[in-house]
Amino acid sequence: MQSDDFKWYKEHLNELFNQYGTRFVAIKEQKVLGSYSTYAEAVKETQKKEELGSFIVQQCGKDESAYTVYISSINFVLNGAANV
Repeated sequence: MQSDDFKWYKEHLNELFNQYGTRFVAIKEQKVLGSYSTYAEAVKETQKKEELGSFIVQQCGKDESAYTVYISSINFVLNGAANV
């Protein structure tokens, strides 16, 4: 299950970073299936052997910033027109 894999990834982030640097890893059943330079490459190569949706791809990093995304915007689109 992907949620178990993500939990495993977070728990082992330091080890993964030490082994793979900032590469993207494909994970299934708490095992690394491979490491790749880009997210797209990871998905493309892993789906050759595994069904889409049965694995996760995460970037390794030295801390939680590897899996945390901050989005901020001061502009919103309303009725198809942007307020700039």
